[in-house]
Amino acid sequence: MARISGIDIPKDKRGAIALTYIYGIGKSLALTILENAKVDQNKKVSDWDDKEIASIREVVGSLTIEGELRSETQLNIKRLMDIGSYRGIRHRTGLPLRGQRTKNNSRTRKGKRKTVANKKKATK
Repeated sequence: MARISGIDIPKDKRGAIALTYIYGIGKSLALTILENAKVDQNKKVSDWDDKEIASIREVVGSLTIEGELRSETQLNIKRLMDIGSYRGIRHRTGLPLRGQRTKNNSRTRKGKRKTVANKKKATK
């Protein structure tokens, strides 16, 4: 199992797919990394030799990924909340922030339903 930037990537998968297990690397970036490291994208991770792994580590080392990227993202969200922007307020209240409607959907952000009882009718 190859270890790149503190993550064990699966050895039974192709290189382009295995690199996506690292936070911050998607499929297109994985293909670019393999191209820059001069490694075949269809080659399985178990078939990589030490020289190829070292060249991939070198290319990946220049990117902002994993813990550094997570902390940067959290700082950006905290900044939005501190300045009181619309997106920051939506983050703070746990509601969707990209303009989605909230009357019927958005259960992922709002959480489990909180049932509100109806008022009893007044008797005459």
